[in-house]
Amino acid sequence: MVSPNSWQITPKQPENNLPKAHGSGRGLTNRCTMVTATEKDQITAEEKFTRLLRQNKLKVTQPRLGVLKIISEKETAISQPELEKMLGDTVDRVTLYRVLATFEEKGILHKIFDLHGTATYALCSTECDEHHHHDEHVHFICSSCNSIYCLDDIKLPKINLPEGYQLQSVGINAVGLCAECKALTK
Repeated sequence: MVSPNSWQITPKQPENNLPKAHGSGRGLTNRCTMVTATEKDQITAEEKFTRLLRQNKLKVTQPRLGVLKIISEKETAISQPELEKMLGDTVDRVTLYRVLATFEEKGILHKIFDLHGTATYALCSTECDEHHHHDEHVHFICSSCNSIYCLDDIKLPKINLPEGYQLQSVGINAVGLCAECKALTK
């Protein structure tokens, strides 16, 4: 059994083909990576998001592209109200709820609840699809700033259920102080 004292928040190794978010590196998950190519061969973030939407048989719309852009640039999971503020008047609330619900259904995003019960969203791994989410990892929630980090390197244990039971999801949250909040307490 792994003790909480042995857990480490380490920078996420890129695992899919989305562009790396700028300003990351606080030991959190950011499922994006920069494409190494010459300028003329370089694929833009919008082209990658367009490809992701088409792979999931979704129409490419500005609201969907906007949500993907913002979430891919965030170091932490983001709530619907935060997304709404960042998108401004470009996307109405109903459309945003529909985009988030669709992305969750298609396995593009996964939902995590913060310490106040607010739903937040983070990008799924490339292994997720509309039939099954494979984001089986621990989430770290800062008890001071309420930020949520995906800890992909800490896998959840296999759960053996009694006969007749069917597992639908597992969620483990580690709660403590993030690096920034801990630094403020010194």
